[in-house]
Formats: sequence, C-alpha cells, structure tokens
Amino acid sequence: MTRNAVRRPVRRMPAEKRIADIMDAARAVFAERGASEALISEIAERAGVVEGSIYRFFSNKRELVERVVESWYEDMLAEHGAQFEGVRGAWNQLRVIVHHHLVTIKREPALSRIVFQDLRPAPDYRATRVFQLNQTYTNRVVDVVRAGVASGEFRRDVSAHLVRDMIFGCIEHRTWAFLRNEGDFDVAATADAIANLVYRAIAATPESPDDRAALALDRLERATLRLEQLANGSASAKSGGGKSGGRKRVTAKVRP
Repeated sequence: MTRNAVRRPVRRMPAEKRIADIMDAARAVFAERGASEALISEIAERAGVVEGSIYRFFSNKRELVERVVESWYEDMLAEHGAQFEGVRGAWNQLRVIVHHHLVTIKREPALSRIVFQDLRPAPDYRATRVFQLNQTYTNRVVDVVRAGVASGEFRRDVSAHLVRDMIFGCIEHRTWAFLRNEGDFDVAATADAIANLVYRAIAATPESPDDRAALALDRLERATLRLEQLANGSASAKSGGGKSGGRKRVTAKVRP
C-alpha cells in the first residue's frame, strides 16, 4: 500500500446513539446486579463500546446511575399522564395513582431498590434532578386532594402533602418484602385497599368532627323535646285521674 492510498473512512455513531446504547446496557446490568455490584466494563461490553467511551459521556458510575433513573422517571411520568388523563372522581384518581406505582415497582424492582437504597439516602439527594422528578411524580396526589378539598368532596382540614406521604409511605412499606425477594403482593387488591382507606379517612362525610358535634346537638335537642312532651302528658293524666277513680302510671323510655 502506498502512502497516497485512500483510507477507508471510519463511521462513528452519533453521540446521542452511543449515550442511548450505554444507558440501555447500564439499565440491564443494574437490573441483574444492582447499582453497587455493576461493573463499568460489563456495561461497556454490552453497549458495544470501549470502557473509555463511557467516561466521555459520564463522569463516574454515580452519574450514569442517576441518568438511568432520570430516564426511567421520565418514562413513568409520560405513561402515567396518559393513564391519568380523562379519569374522573377523586377515588378513581387516587386508585389510578396507587395502582400505577404498584405496577411500576413490580415491573422494575431493581430500579426501585436503587432509588430507595442508593439515591434517596445520599446527602445531596434533594439537589438532584431525580428528586425533582420524584416530586413531580408524587405531587399528582397533592393535586387530587387539593381539588377534592376545593370541591367539598374532602374535608377542609386535610393536608394534601400528608396524604401524599401516607400513600407513598404505605406503598413502600407494603412492597418492601417483595423488593427484598421475601414475598409478593397483589397489585389490584392492594390498590383498592389503599384507595379505600385513604378516601374514607379524608372524605367530607357526616363522620367529620364538625358534623359529629352537630349531630350530637341535634340528638340532645330531640331528647329534650321528648322529655317535655312526656312531662306534659304525665300532667294531663294526673289532672284527669278523678274521673277514672284511679291514678294512671306513665312509663316512658327516652333514647338519645
């Protein structure tokens, strides 16, 4: 070959394609090994790139983990938004939120463990984009509760943020055995149970504190009225006792 021979051009994949391939490979390795046991060399091999290429796009494994989780959250938000659109009624909306989250955990236990065990305990978690995406994801509960309070379906004293924390805390606790490979859970039954429990606790029914006080006062007033009626009846019986030649005894039962 002479010096002037024409070299065959090297085709390079666009950076976006290489990043996508690396993230897909990393997600697969994380699912099999977890974030802490995953090796960059194995991720590079699966992505079909040299190990050094990964460090061209990600400064370290932690950044790669965060980017994979960010992409996962973006997919969840898009999928959940499509499911949530058109759902009417507060109970239905709460149930859809709970059901979707349970399905997500069952479908992606490895990524769920990464969020719960690796990312969330980190000191800088609240400064990450994962935290922001998680806030957007969980705040759908806040929106549902606030709308329910505004429409009168939920009690005025309900804290929307507390309801959000109760729902997602309950889900995490209920699925923890599954994430530890120590048990399982029924998605539909669990979603129904959580939605029913939360809805009944915050619904603006006659069982709210203000309504219970009003009902108690109404019962007291009705009992007082019956006592007055019985007293008047007893007085009338006594006044007519001479005509019958005897005294009539009146017995009454008063129910509150």
